[in-house]
Amino acid sequence: MKDRYKVLQELCYEANMEIPAHQLALFTWGNVSSFDEDLGVFAIKPSGVPYSELTVDNMVVVDLEGNTVYGSLKPSSDMHTHRVLYRSFKGIYGITHTHSPYACAWAQARVEVPILGTTHADHTHKNIPITAMMSEEQVKGNYEEETGLMIVEAFKGRNPLEEQMVLVAGHGPFTFGKNALSSVYNAVVLEEVCKMAYMTSLINPAIGPLPSYLCDKHYQRKHGKDAYYGQ
Repeated sequence: MKDRYKVLQELCYEANMEIPAHQLALFTWGNVSSFDEDLGVFAIKPSGVPYSELTVDNMVVVDLEGNTVYGSLKPSSDMHTHRVLYRSFKGIYGITHTHSPYACAWAQARVEVPILGTTHADHTHKNIPITAMMSEEQVKGNYEEETGLMIVEAFKGRNPLEEQMVLVAGHGPFTFGKNALSSVYNAVVLEEVCKMAYMTSLINPAIGPLPSYLCDKHYQRKHGKDAYYGQ
């Protein structure tokens, strides 16, 4: 069992170190987790430890009830959000949360990111969803757990295996993936898409969405059954 936990810690550490590498967060403003469905546990960044001080052994392994099962540090304060998502979204094995500026700007504006170009369509053929604003009652409860529940609510009628990005209103982005590294990749993509959408809206405030036939072409050539695209 210990060996399985160590593998999770290594995967988690590697993915977390991608956050500063891609300038997705300052100081301790972000976290990545890596999930082992068979064991029902995930490794996550410890709370309050700067990236420059992280080690593999720092990663904390917790179960889906939020109990620490391996590791000596306190898990990220966002741990309860991650566990809600792993319990609710079958097939995702990595989650990334950052405070990257362009994604946060859209979250703070409380606006979903419109699909304006093919870069966006290469990754998701729909607008990037945003949650509702959390109520005062929810904030007074288990805030991080409620954040996860708000994301789950925003995905009603959506497939988190196809739409692997979401903005939490007034807060920031969460991304998912088939593993921890792919969830970070999606966080990098989301930040760039948010930046492009912002700049496009400045250049032409009256711009409309990309035509659906072009959205579908770009998404299907990369993700469809006959996918062929790869730069």
